[in-house]
Amino acid sequence: MQPTKIVDLFAGPGGLDVAAEKLGIPTVGVEWDSAACTTRRAAGLETVEGDVRLYGPSDFPEADVLAGGPPCQTFTVAGTGVGRKALDEVLRFVERLVAREDREEIEKDLSKLDDERTGLVLQPLMWALDAIDKLDRPYRAIVLEQVPAVLPVWEAYAKALVDEGYQVDCGILHTEAFGVPQTRRRAVLVARHGKDPVTLPSATHRIYRKGVARESGDMNLLPWRAMADVVSRPTAFEVISNYGTGGDPKARGRRGSGEPSATVTGKISRNRVVGPDGSELDRFSPSEAGRLQTFPTNYPWSGRDVGQQIGNAVPPRLAMHILSAAFGWATPTEEKFQNLSTWTSTSQQSTDETCQDA
Repeated sequence: MQPTKIVDLFAGPGGLDVAAEKLGIPTVGVEWDSAACTTRRAAGLETVEGDVRLYGPSDFPEADVLAGGPPCQTFTVAGTGVGRKALDEVLRFVERLVAREDREEIEKDLSKLDDERTGLVLQPLMWALDAIDKLDRPYRAIVLEQVPAVLPVWEAYAKALVDEGYQVDCGILHTEAFGVPQTRRRAVLVARHGKDPVTLPSATHRIYRKGVARESGDMNLLPWRAMADVVSRPTAFEVISNYGTGGDPKARGRRGSGEPSATVTGKISRNRVVGPDGSELDRFSPSEAGRLQTFPTNYPWSGRDVGQQIGNAVPPRLAMHILSAAFGWATPTEEKFQNLSTWTSTSQQSTDETCQDA
């Protein structure tokens, strides 16, 4: 398929949008966080600063693709787990939406959830159904991503979308299996309206296993990429983080520069970086942290809480794989991925980049 434009809900600083623009697809992002919007504007990305609940498909009539990565704080392992506890309730809301129950009643009940962010995971489904019911113009493709705990919600979405004429696939993807120099797992859904089958992208790189050599594993796949592949420093280094430790200083994780980074979170600036002799080195700059997420080296990180912006973002390289799969395109060429290394404002992106090139 040949997309016209993507409307990206909860667009953050632009991970998916960067990927789309590099593939030659215009985007518009809806984002409420002013800091992320500051970065987006510095990057030249079309942005609507506001609450996605106050907008709908009719506000973006030119967009024929829906994308979204709702806030994950209440679902993530690192958070309070409110979203996981409310999972059954969220799934019941999916059933009510599909049954076309009164939307005002549904939204009234959503407001009663312990954490309103939990209900935001339903917004993409509301938009998808509204495009069908109110505009009689289904989105041609839908792309969603979240933390692994949200997979049951995406599976419920999948059943609903199949009934609306979509082909759907969803599951868990490992970022390092797609050339991202970082271990991170994401629940992803791709859907395409019509009869042509759609599948999640196939891995291009090997899964990282601690203690297993980079050269080992499936010879049909490329070796996983390491931090040193994207972060240039004079010497080898080791990153000491508290990811997955619950803050226990005795359980801090360690990854060498010859390995992929642990999951990049909003606390990336707190990670210590040490040399081979244990000496303290400069911590990751925004550019370096962004590169671990596969953002361009010169991406114009701006505003407050840059670390949080980076940690919350979709890795653009992974997004290029997912978008290509959603549209029925072949895996992007390495040349396309190399284009992610630098950034110019979207208004300056080369006009000879077309969707067909992907």
